[in-house]
Amino acid sequence: MSELEGLRIREAVRALVLDPDDRVLLVRFEFPDAGTRWALPGGGLEPGESDHDALRRELDEELGLADAEIGPHVWDRLHVIPFIDGKWDGQRERIYVVRTHAFEPTPRMSWDELHAEYLFELRWWHPHDLAGGLPVAPRQLHLHLHTLLRDGPPNRPVDVGV
Repeated sequence: MSELEGLRIREAVRALVLDPDDRVLLVRFEFPDAGTRWALPGGGLEPGESDHDALRRELDEELGLADAEIGPHVWDRLHVIPFIDGKWDGQRERIYVVRTHAFEPTPRMSWDELHAEYLFELRWWHPHDLAGGLPVAPRQLHLHLHTLLRDGPPNRPVDVGV
């Protein structure tokens, strides 16, 4: 019997958005119980939606990045914790590389809509800035990013933990 059996796990996609200088674009969440977390942009899949379609939709809504070119699926992450008003017991994320030009994020959603999803800021970060105790998800983002930038995409997605 699987330890996840009976849990309501939300399927989601996230993007490792990188510009030509290898800066990564993160979103700042402010959760009532968990506090601040900087995370990769993305979100849950709608019924019948493919990973790529969901990711393009999320990047357009959250960042204003339309028609993103989705790269390889590089990381997986499973976080088991009750969230979204008790509707889900956790989230399984597939993380894809999205290479893009540097741009100023301009969400298509209003800030009121984004705040309702606990999202409060969008910001580019240099990889070396991620190692200094910034509350990020996944927690070891700086190490996984360093490995990816040094070695390129893995043959199979890497489990990056919570």
